[in-house]
Amino acid sequence: MISVAIVEDDDVIREGIHEYLDTQENLICIAAKSSVEHFLAVLNEETVPDVILMDIGLPGMSGISGMKLITEKYPSVSIIMFTVYNDSHKIFESLCAGASGYLLKNTSFPEMKQAIEIINAGGSMMSPPIARKVMEHFHAGRKPKTTSPLTDKEKEIVQGLVDGLSYKMIAGAASISIETVRSHIKNIYKKLHVHCKADVIRKSLSGEI
Repeated sequence: MISVAIVEDDDVIREGIHEYLDTQENLICIAAKSSVEHFLAVLNEETVPDVILMDIGLPGMSGISGMKLITEKYPSVSIIMFTVYNDSHKIFESLCAGASGYLLKNTSFPEMKQAIEIINAGGSMMSPPIARKVMEHFHAGRKPKTTSPLTDKEKEIVQGLVDGLSYKMIAGAASISIETVRSHIKNIYKKLHVHCKADVIRKSLSGEI
């Protein structure tokens, strides 16, 4: 059973998703709140969901700011940005903050369910228009491949990020701890002169690593 939480200020959308999730045999909605603040008020070690559907434009704290707080304290949770925004700035800001997926609000319920299942299994998911914007951004910045400053283990971790794996999945595949993964990623950021996961992925796909 995959536990899901919803943070969405539109009552109709929030309740519609809640009702749909509760009709699915392998999904259960354990929280549906209208703001990050309301969600944080009920979030603790015993109530951490597997996946969170998070709106960006929320009253009070934004979904992106909320995601940073949640993933810092509960690194095992996967967060899908669920929003009307399809501009490049919001997309990459969300990726930098740790989003595992990015779905537009016109996504159908079956597609949403599929995204939750894929992301819970350690993958990544984006609405097709979002995926296209990401690829166009990568292709626009493509440069000739240069000698990589990274070690083989660091390259392995970068590939895990490119594949959309969570830190936990990367740690398992590399037979190391999550803290070791975090340490490697800090070194990767330093060597590549970047500050977020999205920039690492961009450099890898554009042949700069």
